[in-house]
Amino acid sequence: MEMQGTLMEQAQAELQKYYGYPDFREGQKKIVNNLLEGRDTLGILPTGGGKSICYQVPALLQPGLTLVVSPLISLMKDQVDALTTAGIPAAYINSTLSGKEVNDRIRAARRGELKLLYVAPERLELDWFRLEMAGLSISCVAVDEAHCVSQWGHDFRTSYLAVSPFVEELPQRPILAAFTATATPEVMEDMVRLLRLREPGVFMTGLGRDNLAMSVLRGENKREFVLDYAAQHAHQPGIVYAATRKEVDDLYQRLQAAGVTAGRYHAGMNDQERADSQEGFLYDDIRVMVATNAFGMGIDKSNVRYVIHYNMPKNMEAYVQEAGRAGRDGEPSDCILLFSAQDIMTQKFLIEQNPQDTERKANEYRKLQQMIDYCYTTRCLRSAQLDYFGESHDDDHCGICSSCTDERELVNITVDAQKIFSCIHRMRERYGVALVSSVLKGSRNQKVLQYGFEKLPTHGAMSSRSEKEITEIINMLISEGYLALSEGQYPVVRLQPLAAEVLRGQRQVHQRVARTLVTSGTRDRSRSRDTSPSAVNETVFEQLRLIRRELAGREHVPSYIIFNDATLREMSVVCPQTEAEMLRVKGVGEVKYRKYGKAFLEFFQNDM
Repeated sequence: MEMQGTLMEQAQAELQKYYGYPDFREGQKKIVNNLLEGRDTLGILPTGGGKSICYQVPALLQPGLTLVVSPLISLMKDQVDALTTAGIPAAYINSTLSGKEVNDRIRAARRGELKLLYVAPERLELDWFRLEMAGLSISCVAVDEAHCVSQWGHDFRTSYLAVSPFVEELPQRPILAAFTATATPEVMEDMVRLLRLREPGVFMTGLGRDNLAMSVLRGENKREFVLDYAAQHAHQPGIVYAATRKEVDDLYQRLQAAGVTAGRYHAGMNDQERADSQEGFLYDDIRVMVATNAFGMGIDKSNVRYVIHYNMPKNMEAYVQEAGRAGRDGEPSDCILLFSAQDIMTQKFLIEQNPQDTERKANEYRKLQQMIDYCYTTRCLRSAQLDYFGESHDDDHCGICSSCTDERELVNITVDAQKIFSCIHRMRERYGVALVSSVLKGSRNQKVLQYGFEKLPTHGAMSSRSEKEITEIINMLISEGYLALSEGQYPVVRLQPLAAEVLRGQRQVHQRVARTLVTSGTRDRSRSRDTSPSAVNETVFEQLRLIRRELAGREHVPSYIIFNDATLREMSVVCPQTEAEMLRVKGVGEVKYRKYGKAFLEFFQNDM
C-alpha cells in the first residue's frame, strides 16, 4: 500500500506539472487510483467533469502506451492539441492522415515516443491495424463515449462492439477503462458486459453540476426568445440546438440579420462548410452556433456560457449531454429548454422515420415520454435528472433551476384534477390526452360523437378552460405520477394509485399560475465565487483574453487550449507578480507556464 500511496503522490505531481491543478476532484481520484492499481474501470462523470484526466495522468506513470478509442475526428484533434500544448507526447490516427503519416505515428509509438494514441473504433476492425497494435506495448485501452456500445444508449455505434475482441487478441491483455458522461443502469450493464470488463471498479460522480442553471420554458415565442437572448449575451459563446435543418437555417439567418456573429452546423452542409463553422466557433470568431444534434460530441470548448434547446430533445441522455456542453470551465452558465407541444409530434415523426426493430422503437417512445415528463415537472430539475440516471442524492432543491426559483403562487386545482380523473375513468382508460381534453372541454367533434362521449357526465366539466390548458394540466399530472401513459406512438392515459387518493379526498393537487419567469439569462448569476464579476476586474480580464488570443493564433489552436476563462478570471483577481504566484493559479502547469505564462506575468508586472 505504501507503493500505491507513492504512485498517487506521483500522479498528483504530474497533475500539477502538466495541468496546473493541485489535486484531483473526488471522482477523478478514485478512478485514477483504481487504474494505477491495474484494475478495469468504468467511470461515469458529467460533461466537463474531467474524464480525460482520469486516463491521461495514469498514462504518464504506466509503462508503454495508452490507446484511446474515440468516436470523432474533432474530438481526437482537440484532445491531442491540448496534450501536446501541455507537453505530453500524444498523437491520433484517423482518415485525415496519409498512409505515410499513419506509419510514422505507429513507428513513433513503437519507439516509445508516445504516451497516448487516439484511434476511431472502426480502425479496430482492420486486420492490418490489429497486427500493428499487437507489436506495441499497450498498458491501457481507454474507451471514450463508451455508451456507444449499447443499443439502448443514445449514440449506438456497431463499431464499438469491436473493442472487446481487439483487446482479447492482444498478446498481453491491457487494463480496460471505459468512460461516459451519461448512462442509465441498463446502459451501464451493457458497457460492462459488451466491453467484457473484468471485475471493474465502477465510479459514478455527481451528474448535477452546481454551475449550470437548468430552465424549462413553456409558452414562449421561441424565435423572439432566442434572438433577444443572443443579442443580450452577444459577448458570450453559446449553442442553440434545433431539431431540424430548416429551423437551424432560419435561426442562423435571423441572428445574422440581427447583427449577431452566428454560425450553423447540420448534416445538409458539406464537410468543408461544417469544418469551417466548427473552427470559427472554437476560435471565438463565431459567438453563437445554431445546430442540429449532429454538432457537439467531443467539443471541449470550455467557455460556452449557454446552451438553448429550441426544441425538446428525444431523450434525457441526449439532453444532459448537449446541455452539459455549457460551463465546462466551472463558471456559471445557463441551460434553457424551450418546450412546446409541437416538439412531441416532431420527435414522434423522427422516431417513425428511423428504421429500427419494434423493441428498440418502443424503447425510444418510452424515453421520449420520460423527456416530456421532465418538461412538465414542477420538481427540482436537477433532482429529476439524477433520479432518471439512478443517482442517489440528498437534496431535492438545487436552488438555481427554473423550478426552484419559480416564485409563482401555488393554486389548488384538486377539483379540476378530480374532474380529469373521473373523465378518464368513465372513458375506461382507453384513450389519449387529446380526446380526454376534448370531452372535458365539451367538444362535439367527430370522435367525441362517434364514441358517444357527449353523453358522459364529465362532458363539458371544464368548459371554462381551453383544450390547451386542460392538456397542460393533464401533462403536469402525468409528470407528477397521478397519471401514466402507455408506450408507443399513440399512448393511452391511465390512472395511477395517487389519482385514487385524490378522488377519495385524501390528497390535494396544486399547480403554479401562468409563468412569468425571469430566466438566469436576465438575472445576474455570475456571483457565486471570488472570481465572479463582482471580484474580477473585467478590463483586466479582457486584456488577458487578447494576450491569449494572440498566443492561440501563433500556435494555431483554440484560445481555451492555452488557458480557459476560469484561469484568466483567477489571474485577474490574484494579479500574480512572480513565477511562484502564477503557478498557484489553477490551470497554470509548469509546462504551460514555460510556454505561455511569461507573457501574462509580464503584463501584470509592467501594466498593473
